[in-house]
Amino acid sequence: MVALKFSLIEQTKMVTAASELARNTLRYGGGGRAELELVERGGKRGISVSFIDEGPGIADIDLALTDGYTSGGGMGLGLSGARRLADDFILDSAPGKGTTVTIAKWKLF
Repeated sequence: MVALKFSLIEQTKMVTAASELARNTLRYGGGGRAELELVERGGKRGISVSFIDEGPGIADIDLALTDGYTSGGGMGLGLSGARRLADDFILDSAPGKGTTVTIAKWKLF
């Protein structure tokens, strides 16, 4: 992120979101993997991180993205907080199919 000249605030937002999603992958997905990619789109460069697990999946995505909702006793700000911190947020999940969450942060060049 430094090479792309992201500010310290932008770096902190992305690292915070990524940390929360990594924790969710371990805690709720039973482990998984992260894929990091440098991306370009429409005059912007950025970084994209996907968190992929083969856990139980999320039955109600809208509910899971609601501030304060938790299925594990936390504060209920993980997914919704990560969504606010990232420029792009894509969540793909279904019961029995696992979960993939991709976040991105963009910089004009």
